Amino acid sequence: MSQLVDQGTLTKKDFASKQDVRWCPGCGDYSILSSVQSVMPEIGVPKEKIVFVSGIGCSSRFPHYMSTYGFHSIHGRAPSVATGLKLANPDLSVWVVTGDGDGLSIGGNHLIHCIRRNIDLKILLFNNKIYGLTKGQYSPTSDVGTKAKSTPYGSIDRAFNAISVAIGSQATFVARTIDTDPKHMQEIFKRAAEHKGTAFVEILQNCVIFNDKVHSPITSPENKIANQLRLEHGKPMLFGKDNKNGVRLNPNTLDLEIVEVGSNGITEQNILVHDEKRINPTIHFLTGELDTPAALGVIRNVEGPNFEEEVYKQITKVKELKGEGNLEKLLNSGETWTIE
Repeated sequence: MSQLVDQGTLTKKDFASKQDVRWCPGCGDYSILSSVQSVMPEIGVPKEKIVFVSGIGCSSRFPHYMSTYGFHSIHGRAPSVATGLKLANPDLSVWVVTGDGDGLSIGGNHLIHCIRRNIDLKILLFNNKIYGLTKGQYSPTSDVGTKAKSTPYGSIDRAFNAISVAIGSQATFVARTIDTDPKHMQEIFKRAAEHKGTAFVEILQNCVIFNDKVHSPITSPENKIANQLRLEHGKPMLFGKDNKNGVRLNPNTLDLEIVEVGSNGITEQNILVHDEKRINPTIHFLTGELDTPAALGVIRNVEGPNFEEEVYKQITKVKELKGEGNLEKLLNSGETWTIE
């Protein structure tokens, strides 16, 4: 895909469809939709070459609200549909919209294999830690103890960490953002669009009906300064009021630990510097596992073999060795039989 270029005449309104947006009032999806529509004019791709693919869930209404091509597929299979689409036409800018249930439960197997192949897709996973469309069952990312319609006495399942799943699947680009910060979302979406390969973005999103304020320890005005670690490549991992807190790699345990700058001899020199380009994913994995503060921004951004390019290289190589294929000859080759 081309680098980010201002398309000039296109605006946010050009990417808004005429469909009535039908999410619950106050849903975080509205903010995500607005941010995506704001970014689209800046990614340097004509509207007719942009496609949004979704599965099933509240988030999966997304293609209906975008004035681009779209495919509302089936539960959990959006990565597979998007893979086929990208292979059929590599010139397309293909975006996958999924949720924590759609993407990490029934679609978990499709998601991890899509990521490991490093297909040039942009995956936006809305994480509200609940099944919203089916009226409030617990999801793979629900916290232990979550009381929902399917877990009236509290969930006993350990929750998936979406960032850890992506990094464990060998993701080349992993980021996290929040629905309450449109500016940050747009920056992350632009970075994802620039990446050559699978770009995985987790969006902490609020469900006002079935799991309201689940992310408030991170996103609320009174908590965000203390509990958000805003990552910037090449800068120390500092947070809190006046950046008095930081993240250090403990040399004995090799775990990340939260320390206070100026206390117990800790200086800024002891604070871990964020390196999104680090090939070894260990620090990226540990960063994504931080609970409070939660890491926001681009966690990992490295290069890797691009699946669709490798597929077409292989096709070209086979043609050079064996020539163009002949379907009729293929069907009549090998063992054949006649049914009477």
